[in-house]
Formats: sequence, structure tokens, C-alpha cells
Amino acid sequence: MTKFSAIFKKIRRRWYLIPAIVAVVFVLVYRFMLSSGQIDKKNAFKLKKQTLTETLSLSGSLDAWEKASLRFQTSGYLSWVGVKEGDVVKKYQTLASLDQRSVQKNLQKDLNDYLTTRWKFEQTKEDYKNTIVTSPVQRILDESQFGLNNSVLDVELQNLSVEYSNLWSPIDGLVTHIDSPNAGINITPAQAEFDVVNPKTIYFLATADQTDVVNLKNDMKGKIVLDSYPDKEINGKIKEISFTPKTDETGTVYAVKIFFNNDNSDYYLRLGMTGDVEFVTREKKNTLAVPTANIQVENGRKFLYKAVGKGQKKVYPKFGEEIGDYTEIKSGLEAGDIVY
Repeated sequence: MTKFSAIFKKIRRRWYLIPAIVAVVFVLVYRFMLSSGQIDKKNAFKLKKQTLTETLSLSGSLDAWEKASLRFQTSGYLSWVGVKEGDVVKKYQTLASLDQRSVQKNLQKDLNDYLTTRWKFEQTKEDYKNTIVTSPVQRILDESQFGLNNSVLDVELQNLSVEYSNLWSPIDGLVTHIDSPNAGINITPAQAEFDVVNPKTIYFLATADQTDVVNLKNDMKGKIVLDSYPDKEINGKIKEISFTPKTDETGTVYAVKIFFNNDNSDYYLRLGMTGDVEFVTREKKNTLAVPTANIQVENGRKFLYKAVGKGQKKVYPKFGEEIGDYTEIKSGLEAGDIVY
């Protein structure tokens, strides 16, 4: 066996050392390149004064400030439906009605009872007009008054029943859902729901974690980008931050309502559209800064490689705050310097 074969055999037995040897060689070569000015300059950065910003991005979806789910208060025969899904309705416009024949007759009956009671009341007062008021007489007069009061209440209750037989919209808006679109059926309150939404009151509802909500405040401006319109930015402003966390979410998160100016007359913004809103939570203008990724650490000290002629040298500037992806340079470097 030749000497070369013996060496090869030893290396083959210790093949697992090869990756370690390669790594050591790589480190030595890299250090040599740094010391000799042959560093890779593709990550060169020219220092300049700039505005540093720290942003916060929240996810959410579109909701409406004015929306209503309407139901009848009682069961009954659905005699009329005056709208269909997609119709535009005005405030106080009637949407549907229950059969009012029975309540109208009950109202008429109570009106007749009221008139009868009223006549009896007036007759009782007339009968005792010239009578000395004693306890028995006073009781008769009081009883007559109570009967009249109850008769008035019966009429008022039946009148409310007539009103409750009509379902009307409390807002201007768009009819988005109808449980029972056709008349001629008996329904319960749960079987005839009408949903109305005002498209002009669309806003962006985001959720903020408890660690993020402390950085937000009312009237803070943000930019909204919806997944449906990725190339369009909508300028919004926080109008409300909930004081209590949402109960239907995982973790402790708070509702943040962001309003924006948009009449939405063509309904291009629709309930449930998802997206993100970005806020600038911190800003520092006219600041000399370097990308934080360029900063290196050796023996606990931060440094940069500064271009000098055709080579470079280590410099130890005084670093300031880290804002976003950049770190402030307080001294030791100037605008125009190039670092790697």
C-alpha cells in the first residue's frame, strides 16, 4: 500500500470531519477578505438624513355603522311584503305587514267599551252631583274613575298592536336579507327577519392585540388597503377604540373602528370585505440612520464597516434609537459615508 493510499484510507474513515474542515476554511477566507479590503459590497449603504417611521399593521373587515335586523313582535299572518332584497328604502318606510283585521276589530271593540264606560262615568258624576261626599260615595266615584282609566289603556294597547303589525325601517339603506319574501303565510317573529344596511356608513373594523392597542389613540390616521382592491389606498381615521376586549376572539384583542369619507353610492365597498390598515406609531425626521441589518457585533460592541478608498475599516459610531428597520447614528459618521 502506498503512502497516498494510506492517507486516503484514513480520510475515508473520518469522512465526518470534512464538513467541519470546509467551514473552518470558509471562515478563514472570509476574515482574510475583510482584512484585505475584498468585502462583498453589494450591501453597501450611503448614509443620508431621512425620516424614520415605525408602523403598526392591523387586519380587519368592512362593517356598517347603521344597520338593523327587524322582526315583528308577535306571530301572525303575513299579509303583505313591500320590498325585496336589493331594494333601497327610506327611513320609516313600511317593509311588511301582518293581517290587521283581528286587531282592528279588537280596537273598535275597546273603543266601544271606552265610550260605554265614559258614559257611565259621566252618569255617576251627575247622579252624585248634589250629594254630600261620604266614604261610600267617594268609593263609587273612584271606582267609576278607575274603570274609565282602564278603558283608555285598553284602547291604547290595541292601537299599539295595530302599529306593531307593520314593520318599518329605522334607517335609510339597502335591504340585504329577507327570511320570508312572500306573503300569505303564518309566521313567528323568528321566521320573518328583514336586514337593512346603510352603505354610506361603511367603516373598517380592525382588531388590536393588548400589546398593540396601547400605541393607538382616537383621530390617529391610517391607510387602508382592501384585499378586493390591492392597488387602492383609503385614508381613514380612528373614531373609537373599545374599552373592553372582544369576547369572541382568541386572546385579548380590542375593536378599533376606522372611519373614512366615501359616499359608496355605487356599492363598490361591501360588508365583510377584508384588508389591512397601517398606522405610523412613531416618527423621527431629519435623522442620520443606517439599516439595522448592517450593524455587526464583536465582543459586545456594535460596529460598521466604512468604505475608505478602495478598502474599508471598522468604525464604532454612537448609535441611537432603533426605529423600524433603521438605527439612528448620533455621531462617528456623516451623511455621504458608505457602510457595508
